[in-house]
Amino acid sequence: MPKMKTKSSAKKRFKVTANGKVKVQAAGKRHGMIKRSNKFIRDARGTMVLSDPDTKIVKKFMPYSF
Repeated sequence: MPKMKTKSSAKKRFKVTANGKVKVQAAGKRHGMIKRSNKFIRDARGTMVLSDPDTKIVKKFMPYSF
């Protein structure tokens, strides 16, 4: 049986923690910061953990990371 392929877009966007949770960067911070509020920019700093339903979707894209 051949190996399953990992989605290239998923491996660039997501990291998996040791406990199997998925870390992701905040969305909406690439450009257009002038129209965003300071509160949004502050809250979107760093990484966040995906919710369980979203983690199930990412698991299908990255079969060997869990």
